Amino acid sequence: MNKLLWPVFGTSFIFLMTCLGSSVVFFFRDKTNKSVQTVFLGFAAGIMIAASVFGLLVPAIEESEASGFIGWVPAAAGFLIGVLFLFALDKIIPHLHPESGVREGLSSSMKRTTLLVSAVTLHNIPEGMAVGLSFALAASHSDDPMMYSSAVALALGIGIQNFPEGAAVSLPLRREGFSTGKSFLVGCLSGATEPLFGLLILLISGVIGPFMPWLLAFSAGAMLYVVVEELIPEAHLDEHSHFGTMSVMAGFIIMMILDVALG
Repeated sequence: MNKLLWPVFGTSFIFLMTCLGSSVVFFFRDKTNKSVQTVFLGFAAGIMIAASVFGLLVPAIEESEASGFIGWVPAAAGFLIGVLFLFALDKIIPHLHPESGVREGLSSSMKRTTLLVSAVTLHNIPEGMAVGLSFALAASHSDDPMMYSSAVALALGIGIQNFPEGAAVSLPLRREGFSTGKSFLVGCLSGATEPLFGLLILLISGVIGPFMPWLLAFSAGAMLYVVVEELIPEAHLDEHSHFGTMSVMAGFIIMMILDVALG
């Protein structure tokens, strides 16, 4: 397959999965069962944890060592920068957490619904970057077809976890009074940052090649920040929910299997 078609496929897939998740609003028109939301968010958290470790941090260390550097240095530093980057965006960009109703970011007069969409759209950025970087890394090792398999595995995993993320946008919007169709459309468009940033990364891959280990770790740090800051608390795991805990484990195992089986 052409080198450009792989990332187009990958980024299109993760976007379409967000849209598919948003379509849940057509079936759950009233407030969703708390256990369903817990399972959705916990599953997404498990996939993102495994994707960050197996799909991003491990390749970052391997790529750094292959270049003759100490493997953990760019991995640790890039990871920390990714965490701080998302932390800064959380403090700057106005957004609203759908489950708790807590507003974060700079003071803003934006509507509640706009803030709801802003929260998920903001946190989709590192996922798009991760897929773009993974395919850019594969393109730089075109003689190794397994690199493309690993990139596909990462796209599959992120795509799967985008299903509950899409639902996490459209369902609250429906409860806020949006029509079912508009809730679906806005939820779908909240994932547009993923193909945008994914393809942007690919276009500048020739320039960022030497910094690939740092950027892979950066994406991992940003994704894990989202998991710890957003997904796990909103899955109500602090209430000792066995549903949430087991869904995290299930997501982790599925992503691990995808990475090992395809990579």
